[in-house]
Amino acid sequence: MTPTRPPGSSWVSTLRELGLGLDVVQAVLSRARTVAEVAAAHVAVLDVQIRTLRLRRAVLSTVARHGPTIEETLIMHKLAKLSARERQQIIDDFVDGVFAGADQDGPAAGIARGMRQLPAELPDDPAPEQLSAWVELAELVADEDFRQRARSMVLAGQQAAPDGAASGGEAQPDYRAFTDRISQATAAGIAPGSPEGQALLDSIIPAAAGRPQLLAQLETFTDARVERYWQLLAILNGQPVPPSVIPAFDWLIAALRAGLTHGASAP
Repeated sequence: MTPTRPPGSSWVSTLRELGLGLDVVQAVLSRARTVAEVAAAHVAVLDVQIRTLRLRRAVLSTVARHGPTIEETLIMHKLAKLSARERQQIIDDFVDGVFAGADQDGPAAGIARGMRQLPAELPDDPAPEQLSAWVELAELVADEDFRQRARSMVLAGQQAAPDGAASGGEAQPDYRAFTDRISQATAAGIAPGSPEGQALLDSIIPAAAGRPQLLAQLETFTDARVERYWQLLAILNGQPVPPSVIPAFDWLIAALRAGLTHGASAP
């Protein structure tokens, strides 16, 4: 008949090599606990230890690559150890403050829901980019200037698009449709106030299209930090990171300003 467990010495050696303490080994040998019970408990402990080691590895990899100060390293390590609930609370507190009083049935409510979306846990083996994204996000929402800027955007309009642009009640230009054209113009060195730049502006936004209002909207709702917030969420959630459109919007703002200034000074 097959024995229920191997001879004592080899069995004890095996259990010890698997990392079990002498008290646990004694409990198994005395039949106070089964091998399955001990193994399950030990796996749970190892899972915690593995996750801790992976987080440490991610922190050290990020430190090695970016070379932060001692203070920044301490903050990074602290943020990496937060639980999912603690991380979510940081984001919820930020969103609650920014959207306080906003219409719960309006477009702002949908944006607020999107801004809360964090993964339940950092990946078991977080890449340095993901850890850096979480640290950067936590620092961003703790920045009082950013909080006030985001709050002002919510109060300024009923709709604020995730990429930093806004759309009001009137028909708006399809901003994304011309970002490539503006990017090409920028790469070619075409200045917003140059004749070539103003010609491109005319092809995008006709002079009679309410340019002062569009300029005011773009100046209110264009912010690189807001765009970065959405990019960081994408990194953390393992989603494609949308390319930045802020440079194109900045060019468009400068072109609109130049056009309006030229128009105001024309006889």
